[in-house]
Amino acid sequence: MTLTTSGLRKAFGGVVALDGADVEFVPGKVNALIGPNGSGKTTFFNCVTGMIKPDAGRITYGGKDLTGRAPHVVARAGVGRTFQLCRVFPRMTAVENVLAAVRPGGLVHGLRSAHRRAEIERAHGWLTRLGIEHLAGAEARNMSWGQQKLLELAGVLMAEPNTILLDEPAGGVNPALLDRIGTLVRDLNAEGRTFVIVEHNMDLVMSISDHIVVFDRGRPIAAGPPAEIRADERVLGAYLGV
Repeated sequence: MTLTTSGLRKAFGGVVALDGADVEFVPGKVNALIGPNGSGKTTFFNCVTGMIKPDAGRITYGGKDLTGRAPHVVARAGVGRTFQLCRVFPRMTAVENVLAAVRPGGLVHGLRSAHRRAEIERAHGWLTRLGIEHLAGAEARNMSWGQQKLLELAGVLMAEPNTILLDEPAGGVNPALLDRIGTLVRDLNAEGRTFVIVEHNMDLVMSISDHIVVFDRGRPIAAGPPAEIRADERVLGAYLGV
């Protein structure tokens, strides 16, 4: 399903974070959203996922209007999201964190589901897939930053979204884990999931993306495949500073 925005605008006082952003991501592909700090990328994610309401414009997903809808409504529509700063339950174990993400019903439903063998097995399956099954019984607060990022992604995947938004998945992780994240994204995409990734690591972006959208001052200035974006003079000027 296609995720699109039309005329999306959001201001914080006198600061315009999004300025009439018209964006269309390619379904079934790995999309990247790049741009300099302050260009509106995270605000865009927050508007799309219902964390904040846009001042104007429209958000649609598979033809369904999600403009201003609550985060749980967006999630149930099939859009999952990770955060730049991991959002996990620090005093819950890894498997409890994954179960808490089961839809519908969120945390309460997920914990009650701990009595259901199928859901427990599915949670362990995602932990195994992401390489952290050995931490299933460990509290999240005792996990490394990179392991918490994988745990957060496992929770997102537990909800079975069709489209996954990743906010700086490479931030603060070591090179080995970065390679694993890149491989996971491509493997999960090959299974039919669409990705939209906000990321500053250009090596990662260029190696795994099929389609890149470039933001500057709250709106897209370029969109296309990596080779095209790499050679675009507008991108070089706005993002790379040359």
